[in-house]
Amino acid sequence: MSPARRCRGLRAAVAASVGLSEGPGGSARRGRLLRPPSPAPAAPGARLLRLPGSGAVRAASPERAGWTEALRAAVAELRAGAVVAVPTDTLYGLACSASCSAALGAVYRLKGRSEAKPLAVCLGRVADVYRYCHVRVPEGLLKDLLPGPVTLVLERSEELNKDLNPFTPLVGIRIPDHAFIQDLVQVFGGPVALTSANLSSQASSLNVEEFQDLWPQLSLVIDGGPIGDGQSPEYRLGSTVVDLSVPGKFDIIRPGCALESTAAILQQKYGLLPLH
Repeated sequence: MSPARRCRGLRAAVAASVGLSEGPGGSARRGRLLRPPSPAPAAPGARLLRLPGSGAVRAASPERAGWTEALRAAVAELRAGAVVAVPTDTLYGLACSASCSAALGAVYRLKGRSEAKPLAVCLGRVADVYRYCHVRVPEGLLKDLLPGPVTLVLERSEELNKDLNPFTPLVGIRIPDHAFIQDLVQVFGGPVALTSANLSSQASSLNVEEFQDLWPQLSLVIDGGPIGDGQSPEYRLGSTVVDLSVPGKFDIIRPGCALESTAAILQQKYGLLPLH
């Protein structure tokens, strides 16, 4: 199916499936949908839903109702080809279906981002990396770094939308150590394009208020509360981006917030050498 057809509106079946079962390729999830929470006020064009707790840890009953409602809403918007704001383990991000070319274009426009800059792809589990990438590192390495605050740059496979980063054969893979976004991607059932929730010229965001100017251009904002302490500069560094596309080598593209631990795993445990 072409990318254009895959993001053509919301099918009637979505409402019944979201939150009760995963998308294609996922295992079944069943549960009773409870009364949704009252949405908080938001700027025109954006619905804002607050997660119970931080969102980094899965909510338990009786707070599960709020979690389920936010999950259903976010999956529905992704399937409709919309752009939503979500918390991650490092920063707030903008997410859309990586298979929807129109949604990818919308992300670039609302951020004012150069189309020469790639978008990362967020997956729900390590096993999915093998579908969307040609992996030439040990599986143990992937599992040591993911989920976590790391973006692994690998050679992309033919499974990814050709309109996603068409200028490079590589793709950055993220599996944040954050329960809500893991659930979101798994229930959605496909790759999700992810980038930081801010204008390209501005600082990254640690809470939803910091990117409030973008709300009118978003369909949904998921508020997971402040990330980290919500203020310290080190929390704004984002994920550590490391290129693993060259066998036996690694290249740190962005130091990010997990440089030392990532480099130690790559060098000391797996014997990889710095590319430069």
